[in-house]
Amino acid sequence: MDRTRSRSHPYNPENRKVKQMSAPLIACPGCHLKLSDRGLGLDERYHAVRECVELYEELTAYNIMKQDLFFIHQLAVDAYAAQHVGGNMKNITAVFALVGLYLFNEYGYTGRQVQLAHMQLARNRIEWPALAPPEHPWAMNVQDVLAAPEGDERDERLKQWSASVWANWRHQHDWIRSICREHRLVTD
Repeated sequence: MDRTRSRSHPYNPENRKVKQMSAPLIACPGCHLKLSDRGLGLDERYHAVRECVELYEELTAYNIMKQDLFFIHQLAVDAYAAQHVGGNMKNITAVFALVGLYLFNEYGYTGRQVQLAHMQLARNRIEWPALAPPEHPWAMNVQDVLAAPEGDERDERLKQWSASVWANWRHQHDWIRSICREHRLVTD
């Protein structure tokens, strides 16, 4: 009598692949990225599931460790925030994210220059309106950035993400431009 297991049995030593049940997926309400649902719930700051925020935190750790003079991390801060508007997010967070994306993508500001512009704008103590997120699907997300190899390729992917998020907010471009002119963040 042959005691070997059938070839189709999941634990057959000849078949090293063990059949696994796939984890259920959850869609992030902000960027719509589908991730394995680990039951972490919604984030308190961003309109996002915690599984998505963990990816952002991974990118944050990578960027902070670089200690680059450009301070590319500011692009990640603004792109992620602009992609996760809604929920409990403060209105100022959404507006400042779009201001940062505008200054980088249309004026070539560095992350440090964007930070300084945010500080200048914050001195005005303005009650910012709530912004409706774009209706168009996102072309890129934080996972796309992390998929790029560390170094120049990841930095370039982060810049592409920033540009794609800014482009998707086209319904607010004129308003953001006017804010930046009104508060002398740019001179046209």
